[in-house]
Amino acid sequence: MTPLRPTRRLLSLPTRALSSPIHHHPSTSRPSLTHLIVRLPTATAPQLTTTIRAASTSSEDKYDPPTGNLFNVPPGETYKKEGWEDVWVWGFWGSLIVLGVGGWVVRGDTSIQTWALEEARRRLEREGILEEPATVEAAKES
Repeated sequence: MTPLRPTRRLLSLPTRALSSPIHHHPSTSRPSLTHLIVRLPTATAPQLTTTIRAASTSSEDKYDPPTGNLFNVPPGETYKKEGWEDVWVWGFWGSLIVLGVGGWVVRGDTSIQTWALEEARRRLEREGILEEPATVEAAKES
């Protein structure tokens, strides 16, 4: 284990924080974070690389070795489906079809003829040539 070396943060602390292992803030009874800074060792690059290197040299294999077969099925054998695959496929495509048909049914009328008819009606109402639909309905009822 390497000896503890002071960091710049430790050198900038007041001397009373370094003199006691746990420094209590005057207004609270909880210890401040300075005791953690004093006691924590600094990680150096060689320690970090040896830790990573030691973790990656485990003797057990984490993955199956490649066999060169598509979906790990040897040539001449057929793929056996798992139980969830049919449910997923039918659910995915079924919901896609239902949402597509539902969206097609509730879509708005976006044809140019409908827009032109509404725009012409608005302009004629603005110029006073055509009465508003609410006025026409009220005249028919009375």
